[in-house]
Amino acid sequence: MPRLNNETDLEYKRRVIDIKSDSFCAAKWYNATIWLGSGQTTSCHHPLPHAIDVSELSSNPKALHNTSKKKMEREQMQRGERPAGCEYCWKIEDIGRDNISDRVYKTVIYSDEDLEHAFRTPASEDVNLQTLEIAFDRTCQFACSYCNPAFSSTWVKDIKQHGPYNGLVSDGRNHFTHSHDSSQLYKFGDRNPYVDAFHAWWESDLHRTLKELRITGGEPLMSGETWKLIEWFKTNKGKSSTRLAINSNLGTDVDIDRLLDSIDGVEVDLYTSNEAVSLQAEYIRDGLVWDDWANNVERLLDSGKFRGLHVMCTINALCLDSLDQLLETILQWKTEYGRDSINFSLNILRFPSFQSPLVLPDSARTFYRERLQEWKTHNYDSEFLHKYELNQLQRLIDYLDVVKTPHTGAAEQTVLQQDFKQFYTQYDQRRGKDFCNTFPELAAWYNQL
Repeated sequence: MPRLNNETDLEYKRRVIDIKSDSFCAAKWYNATIWLGSGQTTSCHHPLPHAIDVSELSSNPKALHNTSKKKMEREQMQRGERPAGCEYCWKIEDIGRDNISDRVYKTVIYSDEDLEHAFRTPASEDVNLQTLEIAFDRTCQFACSYCNPAFSSTWVKDIKQHGPYNGLVSDGRNHFTHSHDSSQLYKFGDRNPYVDAFHAWWESDLHRTLKELRITGGEPLMSGETWKLIEWFKTNKGKSSTRLAINSNLGTDVDIDRLLDSIDGVEVDLYTSNEAVSLQAEYIRDGLVWDDWANNVERLLDSGKFRGLHVMCTINALCLDSLDQLLETILQWKTEYGRDSINFSLNILRFPSFQSPLVLPDSARTFYRERLQEWKTHNYDSEFLHKYELNQLQRLIDYLDVVKTPHTGAAEQTVLQQDFKQFYTQYDQRRGKDFCNTFPELAAWYNQL
């Protein structure tokens, strides 16, 4: 059930989740990310995606979510076992210090009745989604350094024009060796059975049971299917109580005017990605123009048309140098537009391992950790920061202090650092960038790798 008045995340975990099992997470039942271009799914954004059996979809569209793998993992959680794919949360919890992993945040949003139903229902049975993140295709004008061709058509162009990245040996190397055409199984204009199954499920009963639908990508606002779905919400007012949310990089080529015009009468949350400022943000998220992004955020805030704006920060090795400046910018927006007008989340990157913040030397991690702690201490009593934002910042600080490897099976740090150098040397050559000029704090370390 939702938290009691003044109940902390830890108290909620102990009162509600732990009495069910030490590994229970409601996301495995009620939440999903589904990539319709590749026919893959996962229970949240932490576990690696797995294939959906297309042969089941014509008779059972719910098989988009209720895969055999998820059912197996549900059974593990009911027994108190930890599914290996959920390692991100286990690492956070094993730090100690009463750290709260995302399985708590992905459970507290559901009712006590929902949780009891999930825990008691045989794992073999299908369940209805309540929160869904869906991607129609990989069309995107950005080619962010930590992304890859599976999720960006611009990354596809990079690989096809320049060939694979060479010399990488650690996990994640395959992200950058080919165009990942299996991520877009069907040409634009062709019938896609995964898209067809989604629309069949949506029209039949999903629009009645789903609490939140979030469209991701690629860049969703460059996909015709996104605009089609927005139009469905406009023309079917009152037919569905589903909350609509849209991811967007809010880049220069995004049609902000069309977005503002299209959502009249439709309640929408907008999620946008960024984790640094200025030239460093533009380096990490290739295609981004910092001023355009910031201006677009302010245009959306000025419009007052959105239920909320959410900045998703993917914490990687390069963003720590200006993350505190981004948080300060967000705090300024909160001060101007209101505490709930905009918020942030901090998601720690694990793949590819050589871009993890743990690839940095101890001295750099200590330096950035202390700077984040200083920002947190200075703003701890701010009326504009939510408790969960401060909690996520503290868990990042603890992560940088305690955790030594991005995930089980990751290569030794020295190997990851060599891949780091290999990747960004080629990244600079391909993209016309300069690592050392952009990240002077890391230049000496980078040059000696």
